[in-house]
Amino acid sequence: MPRILIVGGGYAGFYTAWKLEKQLRKGEAEVTMVDPLPYMTYQPFLPEVAAGEIEPRHVVVSHRRHLKRTKIVPAKVTGIDHAHKVATITPAVGEPWQQEYDQIVVTAGAVSRTFPIPGIADNAIGLKTIEEAVAIRDRIIDNFEKAANLPAGPERDRLLTVVVVGGGFAGIEVFAELRAMASSLVKDYPSIAFEDTHFHLIEAMGRIMPEVSLKTSEWVLKSLAKRGANVHLDTQVKGAVDGNVELSTGDVIPTDVIVWTAGVMANPTVVRGGDLPVEERGRIRARADLRVGTDDEVVEGAWAAGDVAAVPDLSGGGVGGYCVPNAQHAVRQAKLLAKNLTAVLRGELPKNYVHKNLGAVAGLGLYSGVFQSGNIAIKGFFAWVAHRGYHGLAMPTWERKLRVVGDWVQNFFHGRDNVTLITVQQPREVFEQFASRPRPPQPAEAAPAAAPAEQKQAAAGDRNTVAAAK
Repeated sequence: MPRILIVGGGYAGFYTAWKLEKQLRKGEAEVTMVDPLPYMTYQPFLPEVAAGEIEPRHVVVSHRRHLKRTKIVPAKVTGIDHAHKVATITPAVGEPWQQEYDQIVVTAGAVSRTFPIPGIADNAIGLKTIEEAVAIRDRIIDNFEKAANLPAGPERDRLLTVVVVGGGFAGIEVFAELRAMASSLVKDYPSIAFEDTHFHLIEAMGRIMPEVSLKTSEWVLKSLAKRGANVHLDTQVKGAVDGNVELSTGDVIPTDVIVWTAGVMANPTVVRGGDLPVEERGRIRARADLRVGTDDEVVEGAWAAGDVAAVPDLSGGGVGGYCVPNAQHAVRQAKLLAKNLTAVLRGELPKNYVHKNLGAVAGLGLYSGVFQSGNIAIKGFFAWVAHRGYHGLAMPTWERKLRVVGDWVQNFFHGRDNVTLITVQQPREVFEQFASRPRPPQPAEAAPAAAPAEQKQAAAGDRNTVAAAK
């Protein structure tokens, strides 16, 4: 039986395994998926999770619950020796082992791409995982709690200041959602006014959201400005030591929350730990049919899709001739990859991936959004409805769709659930504080020294005893 190894359980990995289960006949192949996390995260919903509009667990899809015929291995793939068709599997607990395979599907996704800027690695947080989104939400609400007890001053301003770095879709969405959440929080804190909160977006280019037209991006800027947001274009971050964000303009913004959304890069652990061909941007080189290789040469038995792969964009709309790394391409590539892999196992020819981007849609907080398709642009409420409608349908499995829609309905009637659970990140803190501990061992007490008179009497008694004995 052919052995298929899927590296990564994100968009592309989960959908590939999901579709293979539906297309492969029983006993036709053995599918194994390796990922350190037990779930797939629907990343377009992370801004809404960070803003408290969706319950965090509702935007993740359990591998074991929805993949019944796939062997799930909770570990990392730290090496790929495709020449011998062997992968190194490294679990969180236990020793690494070698896994043999016949077909390998690399869908390890991407991670936040950062630069060696002082302080960023120590003080910033990304927006690629559900844990990061939850941490951002809890930190902002907790900062409101702290600031409510402080008089006006630098420390209070620092707690009520949020900086987002990166003006792409992810950055704009989380920036707008967090601005909307902060506006709703003000109602619950009488000592904090709207003018006390400060939101800054830093973008190195001269415009935001390159996926939409310049006119549409300018409308977004005006919409954010009306909500008290500050957007710094043509500006770079030079440092973030101790939370002081130093800009190329010379300005310094003290803050307690720095969200980094300035680009992504292919998972380096998988890419650098293997012998599959890699292109200049660090992605695995893939053909249009999603097999690894070039137009002239195919690496037999190897496939790649999603953010980790450089897949040619045959529609002509991709940057540099390749598909942009987003959820739309990852899901569609995975569906075709499952079909192509099944076809190859049956001796048939694979098909090329051709998908023209139908448009871009972004949420800008409650009841506001933007949609762009060609020269057609929709702004405001109807774009927000399109955003929720598209992603609500794109969320995999009906079980997850209903949970997300249920959150939206609850929020419509009851509003956001603005409660911080930041102490979850230190769950044993209270227990440790009051837990009884055994007393430290005490040093043994020495016998008390005898008085001088007693010492003389004892010595005389000893001499008398010796004399009697003689």
